[in-house]
Parts: sequence; C-alpha cells; structure tokens
Amino acid sequence: MTMELVCPAGGMPALRAALENGADAVYLGLRDETNARSFPGLNFAPRQLGDAVALARRHGARVLLALNTYAQHDRYALWTDAVDIAADAGVDAVIAADPGVMAYAAANHPRLRLHLSVQASATTPEALAFYRERFGISRAVLPRVLSLAQVEQVAADSPVELEVFAFGSLCVMVEGRCLLSSYVTGQSPNTHGVCSPAAFVRWEEGPETLDARLGGVLIDRFSPDENAGYPTLCKGRFQVAGQTYHALEEPTSLNTLELLPRLRGMGITAVKIEGRQRSPAYVAAVTRVWRAALDQLERGDAGDEADWRKTLARLSEGSQTTLGAYHRSWQ
Repeated sequence: MTMELVCPAGGMPALRAALENGADAVYLGLRDETNARSFPGLNFAPRQLGDAVALARRHGARVLLALNTYAQHDRYALWTDAVDIAADAGVDAVIAADPGVMAYAAANHPRLRLHLSVQASATTPEALAFYRERFGISRAVLPRVLSLAQVEQVAADSPVELEVFAFGSLCVMVEGRCLLSSYVTGQSPNTHGVCSPAAFVRWEEGPETLDARLGGVLIDRFSPDENAGYPTLCKGRFQVAGQTYHALEEPTSLNTLELLPRLRGMGITAVKIEGRQRSPAYVAAVTRVWRAALDQLERGDAGDEADWRKTLARLSEGSQTTLGAYHRSWQ
C-alpha cells in the first residue's frame, strides 16, 4: 500500500509548490475562523476554492478543506456556509471536528466525504466507530500525543482510514483541548482559529534585544544572533526559580522519516505535513523530501536519507527535530 502524502497550502503559491513537488493531496482553509490557521494573509476566498480544486485535478491530486474549529452559536452559519461552499467547489473531503458541523454536512451533502480532524482528539477505535456510525466519517487524523505503540493499537481495530502527522511543528497540548492563549488574549485556537492572534502580537526592539509580546505579556526575548520565532505561550521562555528557559515546550519539529516502514506496516493510509502558515519555499522543499522518501519506500531501494535529514533540519522549528510522543516507551 502506498501512503498518501498530504501537504499544506496556506495560499495559491503554496498550493502550486505542493502540487509541483509531488503532493498526493493538499489541505487548505477559508479566510475566516472556521479553520485553525486563521492568520491574516493566509487561506482562500470562497471564489478561489474552485480554482484550487481545478489546479489540483490537473496534477492528479485531491483537495481537503479544513473546517476544524468549533462553531460558535452566535455565528453558526459561518461554519454551515463553509460546508456548502466546499460541496459546491467539489472538494474531495472536509476535515471537521465539531459534531454539529459534521451532522450538517452528513444531512445536507451526503456525498461529501468527511475526515475527522485531529482537533476532535479521537484516540480509540471506539471513538472512531462512533464518528463513523453517527456522521459517516471515512478517515481520522490521529492526535500527536499518541506513542507508536498506541497508534498501532488503534490501527489494528480502526473502522476508518487513519492519517498521522509526519513532519512539522508540535504542540504541548492535546489537540482540540487547548485554551492556553485565551488566558492572555481571550481567544482560543479551537474557536477563533489561531493560538496567537496577530492583533495581540507586538515586537519591541531594544538596544540589544528583541522582545516578543502576546496580549501585553512578554513571551520571549531574543538576542541579535537568535532567530525570532512567532510568540506562543507554550513555546515562550519564562523565569522559573531564578532561571530563564522554555518552561513548557522547546521549539522543535516532529520528523517521522525513520518510522515510515512501521507506519506503512500498520496500515496507515496517509502522512501529513504540518505548515499552512509556512512559506511556499518551505512547502516545496519539505514536499520534495517526503515525496522522495515515500517513493523510495515503495520501490524498496536506498535513498539519500542523509541529505533529506539535513534539509528537514534546516526547515525545522528551532532547527531541531524529534520523534515527539511516538518514541515514548512508557505509553
């Protein structure tokens, strides 16, 4: 079985980069809070969605639309309208987490394929069976908090296809259950589409440092020789007991390159690259590496893994990679 390569597209240039470098499928969002990467300047207007689908079709690829935040009662139509837009544009699947959104899609667009978002935090075959029986999901994206042994256990009895994250930024929180940023901004990524809304981000340049603030709270202080990362609470540096360090999570990227044979052996259907907020150049480079790795796995011959790892390390958050929760032997 050849695993599907699912790549991010934060805009049309990134979409082209993914398709031209070998993506089997691309996932994208609309320009509103219905998706969990609702940054200014990212995503697609409704009128662009049809163009994105047509372009993907010419490359033999599929389009998955992320509607993966939780609908709010005072603007619920925003999410149901997005489902209608997706169906009208002919996307191949909608990635959803909210049961109400999935119920609307199942009732009004029964031919529209549904994928369960990682934001739903479904980690057992029983949970997956519930979503399949109630809403007809055909695939689920597993949370990044599962160990490899746990993924294998879920895969053994899963009633639906499984997709796992293969490369990209990590989060210390369980997907779909993060409220951390709401403590300083009043907005949660699960309801407003971004964990550090740009309106709350401030950069203050001093004589020798660059300060990053979120909602007025100092998140990090960078020296001139450091790369300044986008400020998020979970990856900020804080003073604890007189020491300054990453108290919750050090910036790093998940890299499962070495796990591909085991993932395929488990029956995983698709591997996903995180990064709709990243540049087209990033999307192109990462897609190219993973396309080569998957093709090499399928052929069974040797690939240039040393060069692949060097490329991915340069593109990783914090310039370092990890297996994340996959390597936890105690789970």
